[in-house]
Amino acid sequence: MRMNIKENFLRIKSEIPDYVRVVLAVKMKTLEEIEEVISAGAEIIGENYIQEAEKLYQQLGEKSKNLKWHMIGSLQKNKINKALRIFDCIQTIDSAEIAIALNEKAQRMGKIMPIFIEINIGSEITKAGVKPEYETIEKLAACISKLNNLRLEGLMTMGPRVGEPEGVRPYFKKTKEIFEKLKDAEISDIDLKYLSMGMSNSYRIAIEEGANMVRLGAAVFGKRICDLEN
Repeated sequence: MRMNIKENFLRIKSEIPDYVRVVLAVKMKTLEEIEEVISAGAEIIGENYIQEAEKLYQQLGEKSKNLKWHMIGSLQKNKINKALRIFDCIQTIDSAEIAIALNEKAQRMGKIMPIFIEINIGSEITKAGVKPEYETIEKLAACISKLNNLRLEGLMTMGPRVGEPEGVRPYFKKTKEIFEKLKDAEISDIDLKYLSMGMSNSYRIAIEEGANMVRLGAAVFGKRICDLEN
């Protein structure tokens, strides 16, 4: 029996607080599946790869313009121009170098780009993100605050892959502590509003620990062999 994507999305929305925003992680999902969840009221598309985002944007036609597009995969310097044309937010800034390069291209386009700092909260070698050291994160935030065409609006983390979802709770708790401390730092020209953490297997715990944005794939679209990241 085919899983009802629309029902999944509506059920999740009814179960989580109204203030929590859902980013659909649409990597390797079909156009039909994505259109089904859009028809249920989904508003934010999260894509890992720029090439796939470009393709999907074109396929969705006029619907694309009514959605917000978030980049949830690593941003490479040579893809910045394309990213600026498609995305409304980039959740994966993890260095001053990429922030400065993004700001320079955004300035040329006359675009203000909302961004999040990605934190590698589990200090995993295989994952991108800033080390979970407050001083390092604050230093990057201060750097971004001086870049006129970037607006720092949040922090993002994936959390390490653990056997049971409960095992990721301490990492989400630590990310929330960093988020609150950074807000209290009162760095000028940043507006921390979003804490993006939690995916399909951990979003409930993430919300309990302070997330107001979650990135969901398998919980909405159903599990597949290729859904390891969700």
